[in-house]
Amino acid sequence: MGEIAPEFVEPMMARLQSHLPEESGWEFEIKLDGIRAIGIKNGKSIRLFSRRPRELTQDFSKIANALATLSPKQFVVDGEIVALDDEGRTSFQILQNRGQEEIQTHFILFDLIQLNGKSLISIPLAERRAQLQKLLAKARAPLNFSDSLDASPKRIWAEIKRLGLEGIVAKKLDSRYEPGRRSGAWIKVKAQNEQEFVIGGYTSPQGSRKFFGSILVGCYEDGKLMFASGVGSGFTHRTLEMLFKQFQKLRTENCPFANLPWRKSRGGFSMADMRRATWLEPRLVCQVKFFEWTRDGNLRQPVFLGLREDKRATEVTREMSR
Repeated sequence: MGEIAPEFVEPMMARLQSHLPEESGWEFEIKLDGIRAIGIKNGKSIRLFSRRPRELTQDFSKIANALATLSPKQFVVDGEIVALDDEGRTSFQILQNRGQEEIQTHFILFDLIQLNGKSLISIPLAERRAQLQKLLAKARAPLNFSDSLDASPKRIWAEIKRLGLEGIVAKKLDSRYEPGRRSGAWIKVKAQNEQEFVIGGYTSPQGSRKFFGSILVGCYEDGKLMFASGVGSGFTHRTLEMLFKQFQKLRTENCPFANLPWRKSRGGFSMADMRRATWLEPRLVCQVKFFEWTRDGNLRQPVFLGLREDKRATEVTREMSR
């Protein structure tokens, strides 16, 4: 087989699960809270793409410049662009604020997909990561290798909870790279509930708040957008203003949620609520942290973290653990 040109590869995805595997043959990495990215080097050309794909090269030029210093002439790498909080934890919310203040970003690399004209997708994960670690041996910030955690699953999980981290990604050491698939060879276990939602509307502001009160979010189910919750916390004044400006381009007379008006045993959304809401074409995707799903399919204690531009609205479904 001849050489192949380095090009975008749709990232392999992890399946949500309720617990870590106990058997041997798995490696464990910290689950990162950032933007999944594919880095491509072809001679002097460096490009970064989100999983959608959307080009990120100009947005993260320091990372692109760092990738250019790596010795191979050609490669395709998989990783996560992150920002860190004061405790050294990755934070999507901080990453989203990079346009408002000077924030240092990092590219945490965890897989090597192509190298010098050869595809590596068919070789085991353990070998791909060994080659990636060698490639990054002399690399410095903002490039980092995602180290494996060397401890029992029980001890790893206890530490993740103690440190307040998002969760763990477990990967089979002998697994091949499966572009765009969620086969179960990679699994994620979350210590905190957090996922993407589609914004379908907003409510009027109350008291001293300006622009809007809450955003109305949901997920797709069988091709229909289903309401999940209003989200009223997690916004700065600047975020409220920025979102409100974007919302005005998407206003519509039609409610995008298939299950409204919605009235169940607790909470709900009545006809009166609907008359006070402003509806939006369901194009924007946001990240929301929350305590739990209720029995009625609502979110408890939701907090807005930021917009996501790396996922299409129609791809957003409720994440269910197995």
